[in-house]
Amino acid sequence: MSTSRIPQLAPTLFITALAACSANPKRVHEEPITIMHNGQRVEPPVRAMDAAATQALDATLQGRERRDSIAAVALAQCAPTVCAALGRGEVVLGMSEAQVLAATRTTDLAWTARRSGGVTVLSPREAEAGPRDAVGAVALVQLAGGSVTSLTYREPQGLRTVSAGTDVADAGRVRAEALVREGDALAAAGDFTTALERYDRASVLWRGDAELQYKMATSLDKLLRPIEASLRYRLFLHQLELEKIEAVGNANAKLGEAIAHAHERIVVLDRRAR
Repeated sequence: MSTSRIPQLAPTLFITALAACSANPKRVHEEPITIMHNGQRVEPPVRAMDAAATQALDATLQGRERRDSIAAVALAQCAPTVCAALGRGEVVLGMSEAQVLAATRTTDLAWTARRSGGVTVLSPREAEAGPRDAVGAVALVQLAGGSVTSLTYREPQGLRTVSAGTDVADAGRVRAEALVREGDALAAAGDFTTALERYDRASVLWRGDAELQYKMATSLDKLLRPIEASLRYRLFLHQLELEKIEAVGNANAKLGEAIAHAHERIVVLDRRAR
């Protein structure tokens, strides 16, 4: 064989090898695909639907059992006026926390509870679809020493607070002012949790201070509690309207800034809560 023909054999050998590979392709094991024919129907996911229905029923039964248990505790030891209010489904002053839940036909899952210094504040977990009693939508419930001292309703015209009608004693006012000063110092230091505890205690002793509502609102705002913060801002503005405060000089400027800030934060917090 002439050496001049060797280069011509290489393409021939390559083509022969390629043909051999094509004749014996590598096989990959694959699962058979189910093919639907005309007239066939996909069976409904009965098992999944049954499981979801069972879970929903279990949750409903557990919620009912929990409410029944709370109602039993609430009715175990209640004054005649409180028992009558429970029968009406109405929250009244002097109720315990369990009685509040029983009156609103809810469990603790419907509320967020903030506890500090013997004071408990219940606020709805959902801003718009919160708990209701026989009177209306309950916005805030404050307890001191285990008993309701004030409650706030959400009404079309705004917020309405129900509290004891007696005036705060001079000693209580002095103590409240001291607690507010402590809260202010803590808030200035950035300790808003402890500051709020002081403000809560002061609010039990002194309900007539609109500025205290504003301080509580700003502390709650800093602590990223938008629902209660928005409510406190509204209470601040509502209380100012009721009292018809006419401040002068520096106090007027300070109050005007607080009013503007409260309006602004209400809009922001309401959007965040949705």
